[in-house]
Amino acid sequence: MSELITRVADRSARVGVIGMGYVGLPLALVFERAGFPVVGFDIDERKVAALRRGDSYIDHIGATRVAAAVQGGRFSAQASFEALATCDAVLICVPTPLGRHREPDLSFVYDTTRAVAAHLRRGQLVVLESTTYPGTTDEEVRPILEATGLRTPADFLLAFSPEREDPGNPHFDTRTIPKVVGGVNAPSTAAAAALYGAAVERVVPVSSARVAESSKLLENIYRATNIALVNELKVTFDRMGIDVWEVIAAASTKPFGFTPFYPGPGLGGHCIPVDPFYLTWKAAEYGVSTRFIELAGEINTAMPRYVVEKTIRALNDAGRSVRGARICVLGLAYKANIDDDRESPSYEIIELLEEAGAEVDYCDPHFPVARPGRRHDIGLASVPCTADTLSGYDALVLATAHREFDVPDLYAGVDLLVDTRNVVKPGWPGPRRVVKA
Repeated sequence: MSELITRVADRSARVGVIGMGYVGLPLALVFERAGFPVVGFDIDERKVAALRRGDSYIDHIGATRVAAAVQGGRFSAQASFEALATCDAVLICVPTPLGRHREPDLSFVYDTTRAVAAHLRRGQLVVLESTTYPGTTDEEVRPILEATGLRTPADFLLAFSPEREDPGNPHFDTRTIPKVVGGVNAPSTAAAAALYGAAVERVVPVSSARVAESSKLLENIYRATNIALVNELKVTFDRMGIDVWEVIAAASTKPFGFTPFYPGPGLGGHCIPVDPFYLTWKAAEYGVSTRFIELAGEINTAMPRYVVEKTIRALNDAGRSVRGARICVLGLAYKANIDDDRESPSYEIIELLEEAGAEVDYCDPHFPVARPGRRHDIGLASVPCTADTLSGYDALVLATAHREFDVPDLYAGVDLLVDTRNVVKPGWPGPRRVVKA
């Protein structure tokens, strides 16, 4: 550990980051900027080729930043894991999705850990960043690594540090977001804290990897349950003829005891729709039922269908059947002004409208072509984001509050807009009719 900390202090420690996605790439660039030699690993050779050219495939991480890291000579990308043996620290940033029955799918973690084990050597630090249930680092990752005959902390160090990325957030980035760190033993915690402390502004050491794993789940469960609450209130207040957005704005004037959360068409992103169920699954092992998590999931997953039902009723009120209606969904991204569509409710909204007989398109400047995913493959390309194009539809469903959609003149010729994000303001020249959903 002392040798590793010395190498961290003089910036000679080589950092390997596995997974060059929305978590791994910005993490690798933060360490490169802090002066460390960094190797980014990814099994997707297209990503590796792009990084080697100095290109970026993530909107909020510009090509200029990637190119500077590559040209500076401290950052390289590899599709092969052979170079893991040269790394002093290995940070694992791979997906942890849910299976078909909402069970944890740790296949990416297992495969990656086996790859690390194949190149594990004495003196290395391994850190898992992928969100998972408490005990994964100790019970799943550690045995795979120790099957090599090496042991922690005598031979290598092992910790968990949850990712806290918020793509597109103008106020916080990887360097400025506090980093929670918990090792499977005290030396591992100390080594991981020293490593991250050399690259980010603040490190928060905790007593164990299990505490670090649990802290990430709490963060996301907190958001999921509160969003479910306002989604339920949205439905309730709508029946009463009350605008939930106005209610939230009024309640937000209280200077204490209230934190605003906002309704939407469903949950998106890799964290909030997925992570709470990792704890639900693990809690069952201990005979505990996580009723708040289950209820929140039930409410939030019902929102795309609620939006579609509101759209169908709005068309009916205008004397138009949904069957054969031309509808455009505005936004594929799960939140505004980013090119991240993981778990986006827009896909389910599109598929439900198509099942009801509508002819559906989408408009999203961040996604010229819809990418096939694990659960959805709509096979569509974005229509132009112009007033002339949008005026040709029977209805628009605004699912993502991109800045490109916050333009009054865009809706001047639109008959019906179903607004799930409270984008349209009073006094706009259009659309002729707005329904909030």
